[in-house]
Amino acid sequence: MTRPVRIALLGAAAAAMIAGLWGGLVRIGVPLPSRGPASPAEHGVMMVVGFFGALISLERAVALDRRWAFLAPPLAVLGAAAPLPAASLAGAAILLSGSLLVWRRQPALFTAVMAIGAGAWLAAAVADLVDAPLHRQAPWLAAFLVLTIVGERLELSRMAPPSTVKQPVFAAAAGVFAAGLVLGLAAPRAGAHLFGLGLVSLAAWLTTFDVARRTVRSAGVTRFIAVCLLAGYVWLGVGGLLWVASGELVAGFAYDAALHAVFVGFVLSMVFGHVHLVAPAVMGLSVPYRRWFVVHLGLLHVSMIVRLAGDLAESVAIRRWGGVGNAAAVVVFLLATVAAVVSGRRPTAVTGDGVRVRALAARGQ
Repeated sequence: MTRPVRIALLGAAAAAMIAGLWGGLVRIGVPLPSRGPASPAEHGVMMVVGFFGALISLERAVALDRRWAFLAPPLAVLGAAAPLPAASLAGAAILLSGSLLVWRRQPALFTAVMAIGAGAWLAAAVADLVDAPLHRQAPWLAAFLVLTIVGERLELSRMAPPSTVKQPVFAAAAGVFAAGLVLGLAAPRAGAHLFGLGLVSLAAWLTTFDVARRTVRSAGVTRFIAVCLLAGYVWLGVGGLLWVASGELVAGFAYDAALHAVFVGFVLSMVFGHVHLVAPAVMGLSVPYRRWFVVHLGLLHVSMIVRLAGDLAESVAIRRWGGVGNAAAVVVFLLATVAAVVSGRRPTAVTGDGVRVRALAARGQ
């Protein structure tokens, strides 16, 4: 698929992200027109499916280099924006098919984990199609993103020093996580406690065995990526602890704190760290590292601390300031990334096997 088409698909995903931010700000009481580009109640789905679902599907499609795989990103955006649950379901099914094809090409634990993550999105799409409440969909959407990221980090953990306990510990953590998801179908409260424990276990595994523990002692972009990863793992653990403490989260301050710790603190920190590798692999665009990138990274984590403090204190005003900071961090990130592309070297084309290798293996180094 040509670069302009890929850039257009990424632009549509970015528009879904902005629409989701708008809806989220309205939801926490920021005085914006309520008839904005996204429903306040659906802003999370807009961001998770419309942006992250489209972005992950686009990466997978470029790696596979199959025309049918490129149908998933627009279906994800359409499914979130219209909203059309059937379109989201189709997009999830295409991503799962592509992930299984990757697993067949390279049977390994990390490709299996990413395929299971795609299956979690499919499960969430089915729940949406039958009008299941959003709080029942949330753990499956979280599993989609968490397992996709963990699968990539699991692959790169092979660069770390050999360990006889690394894979058994991962299997135990992933088993607890999966058990919580499945148990939640029959016993939501008990399943939520176990799901949270799984998140904490995966965060501990990542913090202990990820190569970021070594690369954080480097300099430049390598250190920046490592800081993004390690900070994100802290938020993943915090979100897990909140789920363990609260059980099934339906609404309210605890719900806001747990979901945003995972979907904003953890996932966006991963995005900030991976853009330098995803853009060249998927778009053929160089994103040179700039020192000003610490601004949006710092703003993200400071605003998450403020938001969490507001939720714990049950203060609407403090939570609102944290939410505004979250949105500002995303906007600054988008502007900083565009500025880096424009001020850097000319775009470098990446085609053929180079795309597949970099899209499947180079992300997150």
